[in-house]
Amino acid sequence: MDQEHKLAVVTGGASGIGEAAARRFGSAGYRVVVADVNEERGKSVARDMQQSGAAAEFLRVDVSKEDDVRRFAAEVIERFGVPDALVNSGGILQNAVRLLEVDVAEIDRLYDINVRGTLLVSRAFAREMCRQGEGAIVNLCSLTTYRPSAQIGYAVGKAGLKMMTEVMAAEWGPSGVRVNAVAPGYTLTPAMQARIDSGERDPQAIIDMSALKRFVKPAEVADAIFFLCSPGASAITGSTLPIDCGWLVRSAYLAYASQPAPQPEA
Repeated sequence: MDQEHKLAVVTGGASGIGEAAARRFGSAGYRVVVADVNEERGKSVARDMQQSGAAAEFLRVDVSKEDDVRRFAAEVIERFGVPDALVNSGGILQNAVRLLEVDVAEIDRLYDINVRGTLLVSRAFAREMCRQGEGAIVNLCSLTTYRPSAQIGYAVGKAGLKMMTEVMAAEWGPSGVRVNAVAPGYTLTPAMQARIDSGERDPQAIIDMSALKRFVKPAEVADAIFFLCSPGASAITGSTLPIDCGWLVRSAYLAYASQPAPQPEA
Protein backbone atom coordinates (compact mmCIF):
# COMPACT_ATOMS: atom_id res chain seq x y z
CA MET A 1 0.00 0.00 0.00
CA ASP A 2 1.43 3.41 -0.90
CA GLN A 3 1.70 6.05 1.78
CA GLU A 4 -1.09 8.17 0.33
CA HIS A 5 -3.54 5.48 1.43
CA LYS A 6 -1.98 4.82 4.84
CA LEU A 7 -3.53 6.11 8.04
CA ALA A 8 -1.75 7.39 11.15
CA VAL A 9 -3.52 8.16 14.42
CA VAL A 10 -1.64 10.41 16.84
CA THR A 11 -2.93 11.05 20.34
CA GLY A 12 -1.59 14.18 22.00
CA GLY A 13 -1.38 15.56 18.48
CA ALA A 14 -2.28 19.13 19.44
CA SER A 15 1.18 20.10 20.68
CA GLY A 16 4.78 19.11 21.32
CA ILE A 17 6.05 15.73 20.17
CA GLY A 18 2.56 14.59 19.17
CA GLU A 19 2.09 17.58 16.89
CA ALA A 20 5.53 17.04 15.37
CA ALA A 21 4.69 13.37 14.75
CA ALA A 22 1.37 14.25 13.13
CA ARG A 23 3.10 16.71 10.83
CA ARG A 24 5.82 14.17 9.98
CA PHE A 25 3.31 11.54 8.90
CA GLY A 26 1.30 14.16 7.01
CA SER A 27 4.36 15.34 5.10
CA ALA A 28 4.99 11.72 4.04
CA GLY A 29 1.54 11.40 2.51
CA TYR A 30 -0.30 9.64 5.31
CA ARG A 31 -3.85 10.52 6.20
CA VAL A 32 -3.56 11.71 9.79
CA VAL A 33 -6.04 11.80 12.65
CA VAL A 34 -4.88 14.46 15.09
CA ALA A 35 -6.37 13.39 18.41
CA ASP A 36 -6.29 15.39 21.62
CA VAL A 37 -8.39 16.61 24.53
CA ASN A 38 -7.53 20.19 23.53
CA GLU A 39 -10.09 20.76 20.81
CA GLU A 40 -9.16 24.33 19.93
CA ARG A 41 -5.47 23.64 19.52
CA GLY A 42 -6.04 20.28 17.81
CA LYS A 43 -8.32 21.79 15.20
CA SER A 44 -5.75 24.50 14.58
CA VAL A 45 -3.00 21.92 13.95
CA ALA A 46 -5.24 19.93 11.58
CA ARG A 47 -6.22 23.08 9.64
CA ASP A 48 -2.60 24.13 9.31
CA MET A 49 -1.66 20.68 8.04
CA GLN A 50 -4.50 20.83 5.51
CA GLN A 51 -3.28 24.20 4.27
CA SER A 52 0.14 22.60 3.76
CA GLY A 53 -1.44 19.91 1.59
CA ALA A 54 -1.73 17.11 4.15
CA ALA A 55 -4.85 15.01 4.65
CA ALA A 56 -5.54 15.68 8.32
CA GLU A 57 -8.58 15.73 10.56
CA PHE A 58 -9.01 16.45 14.25
CA LEU A 59 -10.98 14.18 16.57
CA ARG A 60 -11.33 14.86 20.27
CA VAL A 61 -10.50 12.14 22.78
CA ASP A 62 -9.83 11.97 26.50
CA VAL A 63 -7.49 9.00 26.81
CA SER A 64 -8.20 8.67 30.54
CA LYS A 65 -11.86 7.77 29.91
CA GLU A 66 -12.47 4.24 28.61
CA ASP A 67 -15.88 5.00 27.10
CA ASP A 68 -14.47 7.99 25.24
CA VAL A 69 -11.55 5.97 23.90
CA ARG A 70 -13.93 3.26 22.74
CA ARG A 71 -16.12 5.85 20.98
CA PHE A 72 -13.09 7.53 19.42
CA ALA A 73 -11.60 4.29 18.05
CA ALA A 74 -14.95 3.22 16.61
CA GLU A 75 -15.32 6.57 14.86
CA VAL A 76 -11.81 6.42 13.41
CA ILE A 77 -12.28 2.89 12.08
CA GLU A 78 -15.73 3.65 10.67
CA ARG A 79 -14.67 6.84 8.92
CA PHE A 80 -11.08 6.14 7.91
CA GLY A 81 -10.35 2.45 8.40
CA VAL A 82 -7.86 0.61 10.59
CA PRO A 83 -4.71 2.65 11.33
CA ASP A 84 -1.42 1.56 9.86
CA ALA A 85 0.38 3.56 12.54
CA LEU A 86 -0.69 4.53 16.06
CA VAL A 87 1.35 7.00 18.12
CA ASN A 88 0.47 7.20 21.81
CA SER A 89 1.76 10.69 22.57
CA GLY A 90 -1.10 11.80 24.80
CA GLY A 91 0.33 12.54 28.22
CA ILE A 92 1.10 15.07 30.95
CA LEU A 93 4.26 16.16 32.78
CA GLN A 94 5.08 16.51 36.47
CA ASN A 95 7.35 18.87 38.36
CA ALA A 96 9.84 17.57 40.92
CA VAL A 97 8.30 16.76 44.30
CA ARG A 98 9.42 14.89 47.39
CA LEU A 99 7.85 11.50 48.09
CA LEU A 100 6.65 12.61 51.51
CA GLU A 101 4.94 15.65 50.00
CA VAL A 102 3.49 14.42 46.72
CA ASP A 103 -0.28 14.48 46.34
CA VAL A 104 -1.42 10.93 45.66
CA ALA A 105 -4.23 12.33 43.51
CA GLU A 106 -1.56 13.72 41.18
CA ILE A 107 0.02 10.28 40.90
CA ASP A 108 -3.38 8.79 40.08
CA ARG A 109 -3.96 11.39 37.35
CA LEU A 110 -0.54 10.78 35.81
CA TYR A 111 -1.20 7.04 35.78
CA ASP A 112 -4.68 7.44 34.30
CA ILE A 113 -3.45 9.54 31.38
CA ASN A 114 0.10 8.39 30.70
CA VAL A 115 -0.12 4.66 31.43
CA ARG A 116 -3.74 3.59 31.47
CA GLY A 117 -4.51 5.92 28.56
CA THR A 118 -1.79 4.32 26.45
CA LEU A 119 -3.18 0.88 27.27
CA LEU A 120 -6.77 1.87 26.48
CA VAL A 121 -5.94 3.45 23.12
CA SER A 122 -3.61 0.62 22.10
CA ARG A 123 -6.18 -2.06 22.92
CA ALA A 124 -8.92 -0.15 21.13
CA PHE A 125 -7.01 -0.26 17.85
CA ALA A 126 -4.83 -3.37 18.25
CA ARG A 127 -7.74 -5.78 17.98
CA GLU A 128 -8.49 -4.61 14.43
CA MET A 129 -4.80 -4.25 13.58
CA CYS A 130 -4.28 -7.89 14.56
CA ARG A 131 -7.24 -8.96 12.43
CA GLN A 132 -5.80 -6.95 9.55
CA GLY A 133 -2.46 -8.68 10.06
CA GLU A 134 -0.29 -5.58 10.19
CA GLY A 135 0.28 -2.28 11.94
CA ALA A 136 2.80 -0.36 14.03
CA ILE A 137 2.36 1.24 17.44
CA VAL A 138 4.79 3.64 19.11
CA ASN A 139 4.52 4.54 22.79
CA LEU A 140 6.15 7.51 24.52
CA CYS A 141 8.64 6.67 27.23
CA SER A 142 11.23 9.07 28.68
CA LEU A 143 14.69 9.43 30.20
CA THR A 144 12.92 8.60 33.45
CA THR A 145 12.34 5.14 32.00
CA TYR A 146 16.06 4.56 32.63
CA ARG A 147 17.05 6.95 35.44
CA PRO A 148 15.46 7.78 38.80
CA SER A 149 13.75 11.15 38.98
CA ALA A 150 11.99 13.28 41.58
CA GLN A 151 8.93 13.17 39.29
CA ILE A 152 7.70 10.06 41.05
CA GLY A 153 4.31 9.65 39.38
CA TYR A 154 5.67 10.48 35.94
CA ALA A 155 8.83 8.36 36.27
CA VAL A 156 7.13 5.23 37.57
CA GLY A 157 4.61 5.49 34.74
CA LYS A 158 7.26 5.90 32.07
CA ALA A 159 9.24 2.96 33.43
CA GLY A 160 6.07 0.90 33.32
CA LEU A 161 5.41 1.92 29.71
CA LYS A 162 8.64 0.23 28.64
CA MET A 163 7.39 -3.07 30.07
CA MET A 164 3.95 -2.49 28.56
CA THR A 165 5.58 -1.94 25.17
CA GLU A 166 7.47 -5.22 25.47
CA VAL A 167 4.38 -7.19 26.52
CA MET A 168 2.35 -5.72 23.65
CA ALA A 169 5.13 -6.55 21.20
CA ALA A 170 5.33 -10.15 22.40
CA GLU A 171 1.57 -10.69 22.37
CA TRP A 172 0.63 -8.93 19.13
CA GLY A 173 3.74 -9.71 17.10
CA PRO A 174 2.47 -13.10 15.87
CA SER A 175 -0.47 -11.22 14.32
CA GLY A 176 1.85 -8.88 12.43
CA VAL A 177 1.63 -5.86 14.74
CA ARG A 178 4.89 -4.25 15.83
CA VAL A 179 5.09 -2.21 19.06
CA ASN A 180 8.02 0.00 20.01
CA ALA A 181 8.65 3.07 22.13
CA VAL A 182 10.78 6.18 22.01
CA ALA A 183 12.38 7.67 25.12
CA PRO A 184 12.86 11.37 24.41
CA GLY A 185 15.36 13.34 26.40
CA TYR A 186 14.92 16.99 27.28
CA THR A 187 12.90 18.11 24.28
CA LEU A 188 12.22 21.78 23.61
CA THR A 189 8.44 21.52 23.42
CA PRO A 190 6.09 24.37 24.41
CA ALA A 191 5.54 22.58 27.74
CA MET A 192 9.30 22.44 28.37
CA GLN A 193 9.74 26.07 27.35
CA ALA A 194 7.00 27.09 29.79
CA ARG A 195 8.82 25.32 32.61
CA ILE A 196 12.09 27.01 31.66
CA ASP A 197 10.36 30.40 31.60
CA SER A 198 8.84 29.78 35.04
CA GLY A 199 12.19 28.72 36.53
CA GLU A 200 11.17 25.08 37.01
CA ARG A 201 13.89 23.81 34.64
CA ASP A 202 17.51 24.96 34.34
CA PRO A 203 18.32 24.92 30.60
CA GLN A 204 22.07 25.29 31.07
CA ALA A 205 22.22 22.28 33.41
CA ILE A 206 20.42 20.22 30.77
CA ILE A 207 22.76 21.40 28.01
CA ASP A 208 25.88 20.80 30.11
CA MET A 209 24.82 17.21 30.84
CA SER A 210 24.12 16.36 27.18
CA ALA A 211 26.84 14.88 24.99
CA LEU A 212 25.66 16.96 22.02
CA LYS A 213 25.30 20.10 24.19
CA ARG A 214 21.75 20.96 23.19
CA PHE A 215 18.08 20.13 23.60
CA VAL A 216 16.29 17.56 21.47
CA LYS A 217 13.96 19.05 18.85
CA PRO A 218 10.39 17.71 18.61
CA ALA A 219 10.91 17.05 14.90
CA GLU A 220 13.86 14.76 15.72
CA VAL A 221 11.66 12.60 17.95
CA ALA A 222 9.01 12.62 15.22
CA ASP A 223 11.55 11.34 12.70
CA ALA A 224 12.38 8.41 14.97
CA ILE A 225 8.70 7.64 15.51
CA PHE A 226 8.13 7.69 11.76
CA PHE A 227 11.06 5.36 11.20
CA LEU A 228 9.76 2.84 13.77
CA CYS A 229 6.45 2.76 11.89
CA SER A 230 8.10 2.42 8.48
CA PRO A 231 9.14 -0.65 6.45
CA GLY A 232 12.72 0.23 7.33
CA ALA A 233 11.99 -0.95 10.88
CA SER A 234 10.12 -4.08 9.81
CA ALA A 235 12.27 -6.35 12.03
CA ILE A 236 12.16 -4.07 15.08
CA THR A 237 9.60 -4.68 17.81
CA GLY A 238 9.68 -4.47 21.60
CA SER A 239 12.44 -1.85 21.56
CA THR A 240 12.62 1.46 23.43
CA LEU A 241 14.83 3.97 21.63
CA PRO A 242 16.40 6.84 23.59
CA ILE A 243 16.48 10.14 21.69
CA ASP A 244 18.31 12.34 24.15
CA CYS A 245 21.31 14.09 22.56
CA GLY A 246 23.48 11.71 24.58
CA TRP A 247 22.16 12.73 28.03
CA LEU A 248 22.06 9.17 29.34
CA VAL A 249 25.61 8.31 28.36
CA ARG A 250 27.07 11.71 29.30
CA SER A 251 25.45 11.78 32.74
CA ALA A 252 26.77 8.29 33.50
CA TYR A 253 30.21 9.17 32.14
CA LEU A 254 30.50 12.31 34.29
CA ALA A 255 29.27 10.50 37.41
CA TYR A 256 32.00 7.86 37.26
CA ALA A 257 34.63 8.15 39.98
CA SER A 258 37.57 8.18 37.58
CA GLN A 259 37.80 10.96 35.01
CA PRO A 260 40.46 11.54 32.35
CA ALA A 261 42.75 14.53 32.69
CA PRO A 262 41.41 17.72 31.12
CA GLN A 263 42.43 18.34 27.53
CA PRO A 264 45.07 21.06 27.11
CA GLU A 265 43.89 24.37 25.72
CA ALA A 266 44.27 24.61 21.94
